[in-house]
Amino acid sequence: MSNVTLNVEGMSCGHCVSAVEKAVSGVGAAAKVDLPAKTVAVEFDENTISLDAIKAAIEDQGYDVV
Repeated sequence: MSNVTLNVEGMSCGHCVSAVEKAVSGVGAAAKVDLPAKTVAVEFDENTISLDAIKAAIEDQGYDVV
């Protein structure tokens, strides 16, 4: 398993947290959002999902991975 912390811009509320966590789980990874820090800690199996796919899932929700 790999663990990565992503900086994500545009999150501002509980709905944002839910949207990001749901999007990441939808591609087969686990996410924990730290709203004040604007980060998302992601745990995933690099053999089944790529980091690019996780970033794309977050960006598809309207947030910017920086």
